Amino acid sequence: MLQSHYYEGLVEAGVDEAGRGCLAGPVYAAAVVLLDDYQHPLLNDSKQLSDRQRRQLREVIERDAVAWAIGICSPQEIDQINILNASILAMHRALDRLASTVQAVIVDGNRFKPWRDKPYTTIVKGDGKMMAIAAASILAKTYRDDCMIELSKEFPQYQWQQNKGYPTKAHRNAIRQYGLTPHHRLSFTQLPPVELELPFD
Repeated sequence: MLQSHYYEGLVEAGVDEAGRGCLAGPVYAAAVVLLDDYQHPLLNDSKQLSDRQRRQLREVIERDAVAWAIGICSPQEIDQINILNASILAMHRALDRLASTVQAVIVDGNRFKPWRDKPYTTIVKGDGKMMAIAAASILAKTYRDDCMIELSKEFPQYQWQQNKGYPTKAHRNAIRQYGLTPHHRLSFTQLPPVELELPFD
């Protein structure tokens, strides 16, 4: 069972990102505040869930959360400041948009930068350990997927509705055949795209 809270007596936000290892599209982050004792039997790391389960849980999270928000960094920003800094900036933007007063932050992974002088803790594989981070992972993943599905209508040859911008064989071959779009991350193409080996989220 996932933990419902980390910081005793503080209003905490769980934060996670999606799309860090992609060749195209923005990076998305979500921040979620849940009640201290919140539990849901199906809530888990988004990567352990089917698309249908994620979308069903998104409705639950948006209904049950004390507050939630999405932050985005564009491919152009990713190229300017690198994907790590862009991921953290997207997290900060999500936190900035929360309606409630956040007193502490718990973050999936092991890298973060201070936000508004609030205490924070990074938790490796936190999306499989903490309820709020798991909820954030689901929101970030589903909203980013929606974005890539929409972009695929304009650029169907890249099959973003299926690969969501990740470096699949079909996506790499499409880049080789059709070139790059304004949605590709130029800083990720210093090597021939067919040779890129980037980690999935």
